[in-house]
Amino acid sequence: MLRIVVCVSGGGTNLQAVLDAIDAGKITNAQVAAVISNSAGAKALQRARDHHIPGILMSPKEYSDREAYNEAFTAQMAGLNPDLIVLAGFLVRIPPQMVQRFPDRIINIHPSLIPSFCGVGYYGLKVHEKVLERGVKVTGATVHFVNEGMDEGPIIAQKAVYIEENDTPELLQRRVMEQAEWVLLPQAIDDIANGRLEIVDGHVRHRESRV
Repeated sequence: MLRIVVCVSGGGTNLQAVLDAIDAGKITNAQVAAVISNSAGAKALQRARDHHIPGILMSPKEYSDREAYNEAFTAQMAGLNPDLIVLAGFLVRIPPQMVQRFPDRIINIHPSLIPSFCGVGYYGLKVHEKVLERGVKVTGATVHFVNEGMDEGPIIAQKAVYIEENDTPELLQRRVMEQAEWVLLPQAIDDIANGRLEIVDGHVRHRESRV
């Protein structure tokens, strides 16, 4: 049974998609053991409580500096002993020591087709604002493993979403979540839980296609 810790900063819609997929049997051999948030007001913590899952607050504001926070965060994660760490809208950069402690065991969902509209400063609604400003015709979402770079780890899966006339950042954000993020993230977790993918020479290889 794959033991998952989900990290999330806000509403937790991707967390909810994972929990719903587990409840529906679309994710097998996996369970969410804990949810960590950097924000006390995050709805994700209530979603965790509703599923009788421990919700843990880890805010950088409670520590003297970022290094102290990074050490405490890594120690907290080590104590939870996860098989997989899932970043589901988590707006805190993962400490290098955590990446080193959990190699190829941290994944992230990003609301664009990496390498477009990613990296420093591209998060949340800002991604969709930049997509519309640039005038691209296709966007989407990406699930990838996390390394010490920003949105630079091996890509697991991507799904395209077409821009529609009169899109606003809010409308586009919702459609990317519904059509891509809530599909890709549960699939990726299920693939990992059931041994359907591996990293070879820095690239993700799928042992069995779900398509």
